[in-house]
Amino acid sequence: MTHSEPIDSETLFTVEATPFKFGPGAVNDAAWELKRLGAKRAFLVADPKLGEITERLRGDLAREGVETVLFDRVRVEPTAESMKEAAVAAAAAEPDSFVALGGGSTIDTAKVANLLFTHGGSVMDYVNAPIGAGRKPPTSLKPLLAIPTTSGSGSEATTVAILDLPHLGVKSGISHRYLRPTLALVDPELTRGVPAAVTASAGLDVVCHAIESFLARPYTSRSKPDTPDDRPPYQGSNPVADVWSSRAIEFGGRYLRRAVHDPNDLEARGFMMLGATMAGVGFGSAGVHVPHACAYPIAGLKHAYHALGYDTAFVPHGFSVIVTAPAAFRWTYDADPARHEEAARLLGAAEQGSNALPNALLALMRDVGAPASLRELGYEEADLPELVKGASKQRRLLDVAPKRVSDGDLEAILRASL
Repeated sequence: MTHSEPIDSETLFTVEATPFKFGPGAVNDAAWELKRLGAKRAFLVADPKLGEITERLRGDLAREGVETVLFDRVRVEPTAESMKEAAVAAAAAEPDSFVALGGGSTIDTAKVANLLFTHGGSVMDYVNAPIGAGRKPPTSLKPLLAIPTTSGSGSEATTVAILDLPHLGVKSGISHRYLRPTLALVDPELTRGVPAAVTASAGLDVVCHAIESFLARPYTSRSKPDTPDDRPPYQGSNPVADVWSSRAIEFGGRYLRRAVHDPNDLEARGFMMLGATMAGVGFGSAGVHVPHACAYPIAGLKHAYHALGYDTAFVPHGFSVIVTAPAAFRWTYDADPARHEEAARLLGAAEQGSNALPNALLALMRDVGAPASLRELGYEEADLPELVKGASKQRRLLDVAPKRVSDGDLEAILRASL
């Protein structure tokens, strides 16, 4: 059953985007941009693998009079504990600004460190309900300059920080407009040398972000909020978000295969990096839904899968998201067949019908070497009840789906993805 417009329906949508600079050499503007923001002492959260790039950045900042305090103990899958560790280090540093250099995990860690440094409390105070308390930060945070080094999460453009909660067997997030970075420097040269599997997972996350946003329920299908503060960050599809999301889908279909198979194809990696930021703007307004809701327990329940190119065993986010996407979009097809077929066309499909988008995704997954089933990630039929339980808790996501989602629907989607 699709969502129908309520009697007192929403009439407004909001699109807020992080200002960003894109292109080879964009990172060289970091010192100038931080000075423009009035920074004198920055807390730098950096991927520990980026030692040479990190030191070059610190040197650039020092020459412009910006002192840095380095935190490089970032987990590939951040947890409440690892984010608290970053926040404690930030409190000791007493910075006037934050810088994130790395992928989505690094940028998300910087967001939460900034949040806790500015407003105090625990990580779980801010994690989305019903998993956490869902507390809202009362005022804006310190300036945050995001410098992504992977082409996937779009975190440099979003209001969201994602974390793993192993004790609950699920992932969740913190979402508020104040978490959005102040500025992003998107430099495709920083993706040189990223392993193929990492590029594949990150790129599939871009594609799924964009498609979920494009297929989200219309913003007018929500009830009008009592106050502007009650308007959710994920508002539903709207004409402006559609522009960003549709272009990101097109980039994924055109460039992801090239980016995976040739690490020196700077054009392809550049377009995927731009697509990641564009998708971040799109889903930052419209939202993501069923595949991401399923992805959180898929990534949180088991950590035995070990993808090539990663140092530890866990389910990379892009793989956890994409593995249920074909079944999910086959299920949502009747909510808006024309939109599903348009998404398939943007991805490069020639066919039409309910299988067009799922088949296009499966072909892309195969071509970039991604797992295509839950069994490949270590799951069996006996795991379905726990996966459904975890997915059903992601209400802020499921509420954006183009159809109302029951536990039975989630079970059917997950079963079809085994």
